[in-house]
Amino acid sequence: MTRLPRWADLVLVPLISLLLAGIISALVILAIGESPSEALKTMVVGAVGSPYAWGYTLYYATSFMFTGLAVTVAFHASLFNIGGEGQAQLGGLGVALVCLALPWPHWTLALMAAMIGAALFGAAWAAVPAYLQAKRGSHIVITTIMFNYIGAALIIYLLVNVLRPAGQMDPATARFPEGAALPQFHDIPFIRNLYLRYDGSGVARLNAAGEPIYQQVPANVTLFIAVLACWLVWLLLWRTRTGYEIRAFGKSQQAAIYAGISPVRITMIAMLISGALAGLMSINNVMGESGRLLQNSAEGAGFIGIAVALMGRNHPVGVFLAAILFGFLYQGGAELGLLTGIPIELRTVVQGLVILFTGALDHMVRMILGLFFRPRRTVVT
Repeated sequence: MTRLPRWADLVLVPLISLLLAGIISALVILAIGESPSEALKTMVVGAVGSPYAWGYTLYYATSFMFTGLAVTVAFHASLFNIGGEGQAQLGGLGVALVCLALPWPHWTLALMAAMIGAALFGAAWAAVPAYLQAKRGSHIVITTIMFNYIGAALIIYLLVNVLRPAGQMDPATARFPEGAALPQFHDIPFIRNLYLRYDGSGVARLNAAGEPIYQQVPANVTLFIAVLACWLVWLLLWRTRTGYEIRAFGKSQQAAIYAGISPVRITMIAMLISGALAGLMSINNVMGESGRLLQNSAEGAGFIGIAVALMGRNHPVGVFLAAILFGFLYQGGAELGLLTGIPIELRTVVQGLVILFTGALDHMVRMILGLFFRPRRTVVT
């Protein structure tokens, strides 16, 4: 197969895969008797058509950035970590324990402590599969799948029997103290005016105290931490010795061992970093949005992170862009289910098609493009 230019591999292949997924999605919408153009318009308006829509799209994208980065780091070490869902849920447990431990005086202190708790619990949950892979040869895919279900069962047990306040019916922790509440977009000074509520004449609405009323959105300061994490992962993988060892080990284990790189050490380091990144996702939804730990706090973001990493070519910049795309699909799909006759489950179909074409059928797209990028023959005179 012809080797594609780097720009085609990084840009053209994902775009064509996305286009193919869109075409098949349009055919599915036609098959159920709906209009693809109306569906697309509804998704675009619902996901990016207003600051309110962007607030939800970026909220989902924030979670997907963390889980996409988690898959990316492990993948560069040739480890397919699909346990991000469980690691994110255990990260949420770490956030809850930290936030409930003290009456935090300010959210900045609570945030720093919660980040440590989330990263430690997520890394700890990834450490066992990593050890089994490194020392016992247990396949990382099998063990991380198992730990997803073990983690979910453990969280339910703790919420029902240990962390649920007396007299509360729903399985959830108590609400976090006010000092642990993260600023959401409508609370941030240089953003909040975008979320003012207006009446029909374009005048800002006021409450009984004469204060402006703002639209509530779940996007919060965790987005900035996610963007910082993208930069730090790039720095780790391409500008540090450890990152070089991770990539070398992922390219060829035998060559890495010959060069003196310990497979046990690299497996543990890559999986611990991966688990910590997945755990940090819980800052966004547990601390930033819910204000308490609920069942299924990860909301499937651990699995979507796999698609985000595939779509983003396992590069932090690609993960950032792919996370926004999947945030668009998630929020736009929700609006599609609310405002049209198209079922909300269609967003799962679209996500599945994107995964199909960017993952399983990626080789097919490369083969087709290879026909247009044949190497030029060199004429020797």
